Amino acid sequence: MAFINENFLKLKAGYLFPEISRRVTAFQQQNVEKAARLIRCGIGDVTEALPEAAIKAMHEGVDELADRASFKGYGPEQGYAFLREAVATNAYANLNISADEIFISDGSKCDTGNILDIFGKGNRIAITDPVYPVYVDTNVMAGNTGDADTNGAYEGLVYLKCDASNGFVAPPPAEKVDLVYLCFPNNPTGAVATREQLQAWVDYAIANDTVILFDSAYEAFVQDPNVPRSIYEIAGAHQCALEFRSFSKHGGFTGVRCAYTVVPKTVTAATQDGQRIALHQLWSRRHSTKFNGASYPVQKAAAALFSAEGKVQVAALIEHYMGNAALLRDACSAVGLEVFGGINAPYVWVGCPEGKTSWEMFDLMLHEAQVVITPGSGFGAAGEGWFRISAFNSRANVEEVCRRITTLLG
Repeated sequence: MAFINENFLKLKAGYLFPEISRRVTAFQQQNVEKAARLIRCGIGDVTEALPEAAIKAMHEGVDELADRASFKGYGPEQGYAFLREAVATNAYANLNISADEIFISDGSKCDTGNILDIFGKGNRIAITDPVYPVYVDTNVMAGNTGDADTNGAYEGLVYLKCDASNGFVAPPPAEKVDLVYLCFPNNPTGAVATREQLQAWVDYAIANDTVILFDSAYEAFVQDPNVPRSIYEIAGAHQCALEFRSFSKHGGFTGVRCAYTVVPKTVTAATQDGQRIALHQLWSRRHSTKFNGASYPVQKAAAALFSAEGKVQVAALIEHYMGNAALLRDACSAVGLEVFGGINAPYVWVGCPEGKTSWEMFDLMLHEAQVVITPGSGFGAAGEGWFRISAFNSRANVEEVCRRITTLLG
């Protein structure tokens, strides 16, 4: 008899985005005429074409594969040196991160889940609430939690409540934890942490022997030069933090798939008998065993984003989406809704009208305005009463969404 991993049975009925898809599909089937007006601002998927520099480099990579003399088979699992060096030189200039501490992958969603492979059982794990669901669900799958209560909170996790009173940036807890997930700019709230707030977290991590799992997939959207883009801008972070980044939003690679994780050689964790082991060697071993590397043309395209022309094109892409975010912020504010995010992040986090739950707001926007948003409760109990609007769309669609918000709620 084959036995299943029963931890999967603890998961709630469905991952947030499949549930959104189910509701949208049902609406389309029952409302054919209205469905033609549907605009999706829920899932954080990009809509604009890839930067020309990336397209050109990808073509060049394919052409190399078409010639036996330049053909590439298996590449290095950790990523081609040209891309790792481009990341180190450009994304981590003056931050003391070397190319061999950068591991190329096919997505930071994968990495934030797979990183649990190198950590043992019994760790006390903290997450912010609301939170990107992958952090919670992968810990449930790995057996790091008990069952969920009626609010969806899992036994064994430490939930750090984020709300309007703390600007959706949780301070370090009073209790000791072993692992903590931080995401800035934040998904879903769009909040960013100041240098002082991140320093408090790093100081806490060093004092408590905590490893910070820092998701900075949206760092390219930071507009304020005083807001840190990397945890390694903070003193002491090289001793306690791993960082996850993605080309999905930076270069519009959601369908191309390329990302990277930074694991400094100076970050360690303990064995049961107290030995200190570098996480770098464990992640390298895991990466080499379970992953065969991102494709060569994709890595060529990713490296091209750091070229002179690539940087200009990426900046234009970011400017487009942040222009959308500004329009959405203004429209929601104009009808009297409370708004966070959308300044240093492509997500606008909006308070529901009084008396509406987040799923009721989802249904209202879907059925009355034909706009898909993301209900805040899907990101955790503290997300109730809020919803997320994604700025990833065409300008014309965003302007239309703003008009519909004004008509519906104005």
